[in-house]
Amino acid sequence: YALDQPGALVYRLENARSLATLLAARRFDAALIGPGAGADAGLIDQVETVLAAALPTVLDADALTVFAGAANRLAALIQAPAVITPHGGEFSRLFPDLVAEADKLAAARAAARRLGAVVVLKGADTVIADPEGRALINDNAPPSLAIGGSGDVLAGLICGLLARGMPPFWAAAAVWVHGAAAEAWGPGLIAEDLPLAAAKAWAALGDFG
Repeated sequence: YALDQPGALVYRLENARSLATLLAARRFDAALIGPGAGADAGLIDQVETVLAAALPTVLDADALTVFAGAANRLAALIQAPAVITPHGGEFSRLFPDLVAEADKLAAARAAARRLGAVVVLKGADTVIADPEGRALINDNAPPSLAIGGSGDVLAGLICGLLARGMPPFWAAAAVWVHGAAAEAWGPGLIAEDLPLAAAKAWAALGDFG
């Protein structure tokens, strides 16, 4: 239970009902669900519970996989600012009809419109798109980011900015910091190195509000 991580506050949750009780009883500014969660039916209930709390939310990894082919169902659940962070495989499962599009930018924009959420379509040229059609393309993703857990850290960075009140489109631009952190660290990077490296990358940018 994270006994070696004194900064991590951990609550044991038995089911979606206990998650709902936690969200109702405590004050939270944002939520992240999906990494390491396990893509089973119980996770669908948990995603529904988190989205019903109407918090700014990041959906990543398994939280996207469990809605494979059911993007419209997911869209109906989103009630507050939300960001999804799929890699190519997760995107194709969630939006099977958009995979054939040759234009990655167009696919991300279409997905964002359909969900009413910001889409971060990850890759060497990560596309960030919002429902209004705005988009950014980030190309500073060094090969060293192709490691287990790096996407989880990115989702956490975005969630942290949402918790600070940053609009989701700009919170998603943490993709650039994620890449800059990996580039600065260099060879031998593991996911656990990224938070410290990201803090240094942000410090180099100066005050961002």
